[in-house]
Amino acid sequence: MSISIPLNTTLQYSSSSISSHVPSLSLFSPIPSTAVSVTGVRQRCLRMVTSCISNAQKSVQNGATDSVSLVGRKQIRLGLPSKGRMAADSLDLLKDCQLFVKQVNPRQYVAEIPQLPNTEVWFQRPKDIVRKLLSGDLDLGIVGLDIVSEFGQGNEDLIIVHEALNFGDCHLSLAIPNYGIFENIKSLKELAQMPQWTEERPLRVATGFSYLGPKFMKENGIKHVTFSTADGALEAAPAMGIADAILDLVSSGTTLKENNLKEIEGGIVLESQAALVASRRALTERKGALETVHEILERLEAHLKADGQFTVVANMRGTDAEEVAERVKTQPSLSGLQGPTISPVYCKRDGKVSIEYYAIVICVPKKALYESVQQLRAVGGSGVLVSPLTYIFDEETPRWSQLLSNLGL
Repeated sequence: MSISIPLNTTLQYSSSSISSHVPSLSLFSPIPSTAVSVTGVRQRCLRMVTSCISNAQKSVQNGATDSVSLVGRKQIRLGLPSKGRMAADSLDLLKDCQLFVKQVNPRQYVAEIPQLPNTEVWFQRPKDIVRKLLSGDLDLGIVGLDIVSEFGQGNEDLIIVHEALNFGDCHLSLAIPNYGIFENIKSLKELAQMPQWTEERPLRVATGFSYLGPKFMKENGIKHVTFSTADGALEAAPAMGIADAILDLVSSGTTLKENNLKEIEGGIVLESQAALVASRRALTERKGALETVHEILERLEAHLKADGQFTVVANMRGTDAEEVAERVKTQPSLSGLQGPTISPVYCKRDGKVSIEYYAIVICVPKKALYESVQQLRAVGGSGVLVSPLTYIFDEETPRWSQLLSNLGL
């Protein structure tokens, strides 16, 4: 039986990142009066839907961002880790930079930074921060370099604004058992040359890094290897017999040792710590994004440069500033950032103002603090005052110039 079905239905795909790959489709445009088989209509529609979704999914999988529309959202979006140590350290770092994340409800995934009125904070899983930077749903993010490398997969739209935020330090490394056939294996080269690995019986590696793992092995010429994807507790895999080695993040190495595993020479895939990452398109196309990054970057640089630095002030007798400077410059730890600052100390004796002392001001790293105090005393310094530094602002932030160069601006 043939019937005419005058329907008009529109298919929409939810991902904003592929909106231009999936046109607004009228799957059932008003059908001509000629009768159409219900079965034929269904088959034609199914083919159209399948084709559109397939193309859209390929676009996402390939990391395509050329279809991302940056129009319609005025707020700059900063992604922060939602849980764990990285989340707490990110908030602490921003707080130290006088950027206070204000979250009305701890259960909410969105917050604000009053000091950056046009910026929203979105709490996300680290891997989702990278994915949403690529899709255009986030403009900036703080995330580990390991996650950027694994889920960004070299996409050129991701740009590292600051690669060393001084927390989240770890490295991605290959680890093997410290017993059995691996007992005397000490390097990646020796592991690759073991006769056990063949096409029929490859080296089995358990990892959560399904992109970086195969890439690393290929770059090092290891052909007979297979990977099993796993999350958490990878250290147990070799002992259980389900893997020969693991590829995982290592901080102190204690967990590896406790599970009778060892790292090997040449087995480190990458060094990682927290980084500030941005979408290249957002920085060049979204209004206000570049200015916001500039302010965040300046605050970060000033705080991180001052971290672990102390201001040391001492008084020293002398005939003039140059003579005092000569004495101070004889000590290797008293050079400061560009050199010591020396200024007269005005004293009043017998009703008259005289200059008998000079104040020396220097910047000293924490590890050299005591040595610097000793050297000041050795050249006549007294009344030494020490206070921690909070910020050191340069004439221009070095990473800002590098960022502009990377953007071609």
